[in-house]
Amino acid sequence: MMQTIDHIGIAVRDLEQSMELYGRLFGVTTFHRERVEDQHVDIASFTVGTVRIELTAPTSPTSPIAVFLEKRGEGIHHVAVRTDDIPGELHRLADDGVRLIDETPRPGAHNMMIAFLHPKSTGGVLLELCSPKD
Repeated sequence: MMQTIDHIGIAVRDLEQSMELYGRLFGVTTFHRERVEDQHVDIASFTVGTVRIELTAPTSPTSPIAVFLEKRGEGIHHVAVRTDDIPGELHRLADDGVRLIDETPRPGAHNMMIAFLHPKSTGGVLLELCSPKD
C-alpha cells in the first residue's frame, strides 16, 4: 500500500550551485550528501516539513539524470511515494496496466529500495516507489 510522499527529486546540473540556491530559498544549512554509483548520480537532500527534497546531479553523461537534463533542463524529475511492499505494488500496478521501468526493486539513496513507474502510464509524472531496506 502506498503510504506517503517520501521525496521530490529535482534534476540539477551543478549540485554545489543548487545547494547554495536551495539553501537560501529554504534556509537550509545542512544537506545529506550521497553518491549512488549504479545510477551515476550525486545527491544532496534536505527536509521541508515531512517531505525530503532531493537535488540530483549526474556524474556521467550516460546517467538517466544527464539524459533528462539534456531533454528537459533542470526541474522536478520525480515524485517518490513510500510503500511497505514494492514488489506487491509493482505486481498490482502491472496487473492494472501500468507500464513499469523497474520490474523488481533496486538499491537507491537513503538506504532505500526503489522502483520507477513509466511516466507514459502515470499522466506524465515519473513516480518512484521506495521502501527502507530491511
